[in-house]
Amino acid sequence: MKPFFDVSKITPAVRETWRADELYVKVKGNPKYLFALMDDETRFWIAQQISDSKGTSDVRPMLKNGVEYTGKKPHVLITDGAHNFSRAFKKEYQTNRTASPIHIRDIALDGERHNNKMERMNGEVRDREKVMRGLKREDSPILKGIQIYHNFIREHEGLDGKTPAEASGIIVEGSNKWQTIIQNASKLKEAQNN
Repeated sequence: MKPFFDVSKITPAVRETWRADELYVKVKGNPKYLFALMDDETRFWIAQQISDSKGTSDVRPMLKNGVEYTGKKPHVLITDGAHNFSRAFKKEYQTNRTASPIHIRDIALDGERHNNKMERMNGEVRDREKVMRGLKREDSPILKGIQIYHNFIREHEGLDGKTPAEASGIIVEGSNKWQTIIQNASKLKEAQNN
């Protein structure tokens, strides 16, 4: 690994099926929705977006950010039945230039077609956000911190004790991964300023 690295610049080796969902959050006491995009197999949290409404917000920026970050489009996108996911999927992922990806949008809480992996990730966000009594601003660094924790620090039982980053081919060395990430970020900033 390079001496200095920025976790937002490392491309994860995500797979072909992605999931997306939304979570109700409060920002300055106002209702908002945190939309998140995650790789199905590695559980790597790819992108996020805060929006004003659940079913009508344009989530194309999040889907576009996902492609820019990973360098690829998914072959399958799994979401709930919200129409904004369907519209964004068609505009961002279905093009004449590539094989047409599939959008699975009729899911349930049980059975074969469910979004339990996303619901588990939503629970992680809810656990942290709840004790904070909401967010102070839409671009709160807390959300990015939760995403970094989910991807690079938290070991997942469903991944046999690996982090999503490790499952995606990214290794953060050291016994304290938080410390490694913070030290690298500060050294990178210092190197950029010199």
